[in-house]
Parts: sequence; C-alpha cells; structure tokens
Amino acid sequence: MPQAGHPRHLSWQGRTWAVQAILDQWRSGGRWWLGEVPRDCYLVQAGPLTAELHREEGGRWWLARVQD
Repeated sequence: MPQAGHPRHLSWQGRTWAVQAILDQWRSGGRWWLGEVPRDCYLVQAGPLTAELHREEGGRWWLARVQD
C-alpha cells in the first residue's frame, strides 16, 4: 500500500487506476548537462498495469512508461 508522498493513482488512456503496490523506487539525478532536475522514480502495480512514475522536486508527477 502506498505511503504518504508516494503515488496513489495514475491516469492512462482515459482511465484512472489506484496504485496497489510499489514494486521498486529509486532516485534519479537527471541528465544534469541538459538541465534536468533530480526526481523520485517508482515502479508501481495499478490494476492490470505495471507503470513507471516520476516526481520532480517541484512536485510534478509524470508517467514515464507503462506495460499492460
């Protein structure tokens, strides 16, 4: 079950899925030479999807990839 500050839901192709489990998490420093900021990364299980979600230090979430 996700903890505070971890992803709770994801939206993909017009549907919203509750995050059921966090399978892995890590911190990426970003490609500093391109000006990318560090981010927290999560591999999650949400319904039938396995997805990689990223959160930048400013709090913005984005879906990096999904497997169904």
